[in-house]
Amino acid sequence: MKLLGIGSRILHKELGKGVITNVSSTMYWVTFMDNGLETIDIDSDYEVIDAIENEVDTVSFFDVESSLVAILQKWSDATQRVAIADKWKGGNLILEPGEVGMSKKEIPINTFFHKIVMVRDRIRVMEQKINSSKNLDDQEKVDLQQYITRIYGSLTTFNVLFKTKGDQFIGEKGGK
Repeated sequence: MKLLGIGSRILHKELGKGVITNVSSTMYWVTFMDNGLETIDIDSDYEVIDAIENEVDTVSFFDVESSLVAILQKWSDATQRVAIADKWKGGNLILEPGEVGMSKKEIPINTFFHKIVMVRDRIRVMEQKINSSKNLDDQEKVDLQQYITRIYGSLTTFNVLFKTKGDQFIGEKGGK
């Protein structure tokens, strides 16, 4: 088996799509789109999407980071980097059930925020696909756009998590 180099893209059975950011004699450091940075054994169960050879330890971390950002933007539906408001960094979201005897659930706010941003980005992609569709007439596009605007309005509750106002959801009132 030939060693994969930095920048190679893989599909791991459990962790999903990722990019190799470092290589040792026994391990790959892989940044996965949905699971962040993980180390996996070189002989792990994965499928090679795009192999880059002879790149082991020859690229700076800055180069790897720049390449990774470009690859993630190209192959995912994320459109930009979005920052969480400083006051929420490192915090937890606590879900406390109303039913007696049930245990509460804690979720890192960064994880929850990442999911909200993914929802927002996927809605934006859907909006772009609707607007560029050749199969929908103009009235259908307007009708679907109104649903999307209402979805954004329903999500404005989460605006408190965003660091910059330009990244926030805008509903009907804000859009008019």
